[in-house]
Amino acid sequence: MSLDSSVVLRDLKHPGLSVSTKDVDTGAQLVAGLTSTLDPEEALRIRRKIDRHIMPLMCVLYWVQFMDKTTLGYAAILGIQQTTQLTTNEYNWLGTAFYLGYLVFEYPQNLALQRFPVGKWMSINIFVWAVALASHAACKNFAGLLVVRLLLGVCEGSITAGFLIVSSMFYTRTEQTLRVGYWFLMNGTAQIISGFISFGTLHINTKGFEPWQWLMIITGLMTLILAISFWLLFPDSPTNAWFLTPDERVKAVQRIKENQTGVENKHFKMKQMIEALTDPKTWLFALFSALGSVPNSLSNQQTLIVASFGFSDLQTTLLSCVGGVIEILTILTGVRLAARRPNSRAYVGAMYFVPAWLGILLVNLLPWSDKVGLLVSQFLTSVNVPGFVLALSWVNSVTAGHTKKVATNAIMLSAYCIGNSAGPFMWKTQYKPRNHVPWAVIGACYVVCPALLLVIRAVLVRENRIRDKEPVDDSEKEYIMEKFTEDGKRVEVKVDKEFLDLTDRQNRDFRYVL
Repeated sequence: MSLDSSVVLRDLKHPGLSVSTKDVDTGAQLVAGLTSTLDPEEALRIRRKIDRHIMPLMCVLYWVQFMDKTTLGYAAILGIQQTTQLTTNEYNWLGTAFYLGYLVFEYPQNLALQRFPVGKWMSINIFVWAVALASHAACKNFAGLLVVRLLLGVCEGSITAGFLIVSSMFYTRTEQTLRVGYWFLMNGTAQIISGFISFGTLHINTKGFEPWQWLMIITGLMTLILAISFWLLFPDSPTNAWFLTPDERVKAVQRIKENQTGVENKHFKMKQMIEALTDPKTWLFALFSALGSVPNSLSNQQTLIVASFGFSDLQTTLLSCVGGVIEILTILTGVRLAARRPNSRAYVGAMYFVPAWLGILLVNLLPWSDKVGLLVSQFLTSVNVPGFVLALSWVNSVTAGHTKKVATNAIMLSAYCIGNSAGPFMWKTQYKPRNHVPWAVIGACYVVCPALLLVIRAVLVRENRIRDKEPVDDSEKEYIMEKFTEDGKRVEVKVDKEFLDLTDRQNRDFRYVL
């Protein structure tokens, strides 16, 4: 059959009401007219095949992108501040510059992800940032470093947003909680591997070429190899995934029907954009994202703080691996707990802020002479990460309509950038060595963030109850797609409501997961 088609909404009360083809999800082209149900065993086989082909690439990329953006923190121990004569304020600005580039280009990146093939667009961005990362080694001053840090931020703006879109294309809402957790925990893996790479570069003695420059070259080459791999191997959508047979593509789309969010729609819809801007939950998630990201400034400060406890450069580099182990364990336990206990995302996310708050108290109250206690306390402050991971997968699961999803992701990730941009400026020279003011700000964020998760849950519970009380619309509706066969005959096939690219507000059958 030709893909040229039109859709007609047939309603007994309003016969012949037309809907443009642009309103239909791309998945509708594959599953229109299907009446058979998907066997659970077959669905499981398809999911495992998808896992094998896209999860390794997603995990490796998320590991590399986190490693790349935190190279600045490791470079500080390897001598970048001395070589390029950076002041404390300039060093903080480099941490902020990354997120300013991210912020300014986040919305254009999301529009591009909707307009162009997702995998190919991310591949282009990975290539550019690989070049920008390696170019750090050629920088001699603050101005040069500022430019390459801005470029890194611009390119990374496509990755998390792209991964959220891909996760919703290939996985059910329950599966998304785990998969988002799996690729996000690679941040912890990056901390460990980066620590060992930094340890290795610390021992490279090359005349005229500093260890921090070798760090940038090595990580840049790794990213370049990944860019090529992504271009060749990463799919753009289940509707054209190279590793699925035509029959398996149909089943892959059938699998996610329960999400009521479809696969994707390449046409921008202004009404969905406006709905995203006027939806209260969009801004609640954005506020959580902004406040939850302020403490991320620790990623560039951690090595300097640990060194201030009296540890050597070698010990500091190796101790940075511990934070990665903690992040892996907390995210893994958090997402698995949320997946096993239905509608528990807010509770699980809020729970992980408790030990983080304990760490804040201890790092401020313990005597400065207790170096081990201060070190453990600082590690405790990073236990809250599952809250943000669960929020990422949650907003993806409670937002329907492709343009609305893209806009909501852009708003949440822009808020993430604002928090990350503001964070570095807390760490002023006059607050050293105890840094009581930055720790107090982080502690305040750790109080408000879990409260926001519980407020979001209450809002969604209320909306579900309102929908449950609404009268059932028992009018007979059919969504018909008209197609033309290769010999020119016009045929009509039924399209499920789930693939009409309706928003979560438009589709009153949509229920918010909690």
